Amino acid sequence: MLGAIGLDETQESAYRALVAVGAAEVSDLAHRLALPESNTERALRRLEQHGLAAQSSARTGRWVAAPPGVALGALLTQQRHELDRAELAAALLAEEYRAEATEPPVHDLVEVVTGASAVAHRFHQLQLGAAREVCALVTGKPIAVSGLENESEEQAASRGVSFRVVIEREALSLPSGILELSAALSRDEQCRVVDRVPTKLVVADATLAMVPLTGRDAEPAALVVHASGLLESLMGLFEAVWREAMPLRLGENGRMKEETIGPDPTDLEILSLLLAGLTDASVAKQLELGLRTVQRRVKGLMELTGATTRLQLGWHAYERGWVSRASRG
Repeated sequence: MLGAIGLDETQESAYRALVAVGAAEVSDLAHRLALPESNTERALRRLEQHGLAAQSSARTGRWVAAPPGVALGALLTQQRHELDRAELAAALLAEEYRAEATEPPVHDLVEVVTGASAVAHRFHQLQLGAAREVCALVTGKPIAVSGLENESEEQAASRGVSFRVVIEREALSLPSGILELSAALSRDEQCRVVDRVPTKLVVADATLAMVPLTGRDAEPAALVVHASGLLESLMGLFEAVWREAMPLRLGENGRMKEETIGPDPTDLEILSLLLAGLTDASVAKQLELGLRTVQRRVKGLMELTGATTRLQLGWHAYERGWVSRASRG
């Protein structure tokens, strides 16, 4: 647990043992830790460098633990300060990069990554660098990273990054398919299924994308696409596949269930009131919902229909029969 401040397992165990007794000889501490005295003394010297332990001035060879609240607090403060400095440096470098890349050369808009290790590393880097959303098209034939090996996805999701994933139906028939899907759904990822996806694809924050370059038998390679018209096309491809795909969820018995896409009764009430001219706040008050809930549901309906404006959403609602064109008399 104290690895973040630079202690290894032996040093942490030595500090915990020293804290438990307050003070101890090297031989006694070595006995408690079941370690050679030489290893124990090295651990104590390291603790001394961190300000976590000190040799007793009253008795030679006796070590005393520094109070955790004071010693660890100082180390954590130093660590936070160093992280703040690193974050500032990263922000400055990012600003410098953006300034230099305002009009990037065409060859800088894409990069080719070759080799399974390099592709896997870039894939994890892309997901770990996402701040808002990761979109992916998934097939049943992984190139360099399988779903069960995708630890970066779990880490990104734990930071609040949202995921929208379209899975090729064939992938669900693989032994690990349901297990991977169950793990994704447990992280509140949105998952949909189609018979076939046009290509593997992952897009982070709509600013960086990765697509495969090689077939099954060739050395793994991928194309990393930076913000450009090509990236916009790839994002458009994802959105088109997403709209046509069927939502997935796991039933109580663990079996896969596909849900038909469409608004629920609350969505229909919200649509009807909005089309009647009410504001979001008035709709929320009328239906006893939170304003954010209304706005989130409207956004979901716009994503569902592919509408970019509320006027378009109203047109789609009429065309799909979600609301009726009741005559006014």
